[in-house]
Parts: sequence; structure tokens; C-alpha cells
Amino acid sequence: MSDLTVIYYTSNYASPYFLANTLAILKNAIGDLPVISVSHKPMDFGRNICVGDIGRSHLNIYRQILIGAKAAETPYVALAEDDILYPASHFELRPSSMDVFNYDVNKWSLYTWYQPPTFSMLGNTVVHQLISSRDYLVDDMQERFARFPDESKINLSNWKDPGRGEELLGMEKRRRERAWSKEPTIAFSHEDAFGFLNLGKRKAHGKMRADFLHPWGYAADVLKLYQRRNEDNG
Repeated sequence: MSDLTVIYYTSNYASPYFLANTLAILKNAIGDLPVISVSHKPMDFGRNICVGDIGRSHLNIYRQILIGAKAAETPYVALAEDDILYPASHFELRPSSMDVFNYDVNKWSLYTWYQPPTFSMLGNTVVHQLISSRDYLVDDMQERFARFPDESKINLSNWKDPGRGEELLGMEKRRRERAWSKEPTIAFSHEDAFGFLNLGKRKAHGKMRADFLHPWGYAADVLKLYQRRNEDNG
């Protein structure tokens, strides 16, 4: 039995074509690892928890993460978003202890509007790259929501990824560490992403850039996995 559960969270908002492509790659990467999918629409993927059309929001992302983590029965959980390409080696990572958030920083971004298509790296820690003990994540998320029964009083700029800025929410600081998987993760930055509503096309490339990454291939070919929602019937 595996010691890790994959928590897949999605609003089911992006193009069905795009989501089917990223999901197929995720399924191949995780093999027979247990999966809990937390979605806005019913899905046939692992153990599905459909939360309904609760709307896309910063807090709802973390709410879905908490729902999935609480349902997990393994010591460790790995978070997986719907617009990311994950290699199998990512899911081999584990935190150095049960009380630290482990982030895989071997993550490259692909901006779908940028020409010519180019991978770039910032080296930052992002929630969809998190692997941690199940209990450490649940404790962190539950304390956050418990502190703010009136969510309108939350300063969303202070609500950062686990291991970042807990003290800004009046919590005890939690530990985080960085890891480097054997192969890179590819994160699509696209116009249907929730984050696009804030930054749009102002989102900056990292200083490290490449047009080819093993095992994914050329950025121009990887970009073919993406299609916008309004283009699905075109």
C-alpha cells in the first residue's frame, strides 16, 4: 500500500480538451497511487468529492485542498492542480520530517500567449508543488479557517501557501523546505486560470528560459495540449 495520496483539486473551468490532456498525463505519472479528487463537477477520478459550483476564489482553492487532505488515509499527501504537467519523479519526493512542508521547485512555466513558446523558471514555492504529511497540512488549513469564521475579514494577501506567512494570520510559523525532482513540472499560465484575473499577461518570465525540456520536448509542442474553452467547439 502506498504511503502517499494525490489530492487533485479543480474548478472544472478550463477547456475540456486541455483538462483531459493534463489529467491523462497525471494518471500516467501517478500509476496506482490513491487519488482523492475534489471538484466543482462530478468526476470519475479516484475517490471523487464534488463540492458543487461554489465559485472560483483564492479561499476555495484551499478549502478544496483541506477537504481532500482530511479524506486521505495515508501518512503523506501530494497536491495536484488541473493545469499542470507532473512527471512521475515528482511523486517520489517526501518531506524530511512530518512537520515540514516540502516544495518541489523544479517547476517551469509555459505562458500560452507568449511567442515563440518558451519555458521559464522562477524557482519559487507554489502550492501545487507541495508534498507533506497529511496531518501537518490538515492542521495548518484547519487553523486558518477556524481563525476566521467571518471570511470577509481575511486579508487575502496574507493568506499564502502552507509554510509561508502563517504569522501574518496570527499563527505559529511553520517550516518549509525545497526539493528538486529528477524531471521538471510544467505549469501552464493561461487565460482561463484563476490567477489570470489578477495579473493577466503582465506575469513575468523567469530569468532561466528554455525551448526544450526533457522529457516533455519542445515548448511549441507542449503548447498544443492547451486549448481555450471558447475554442472547444471551433
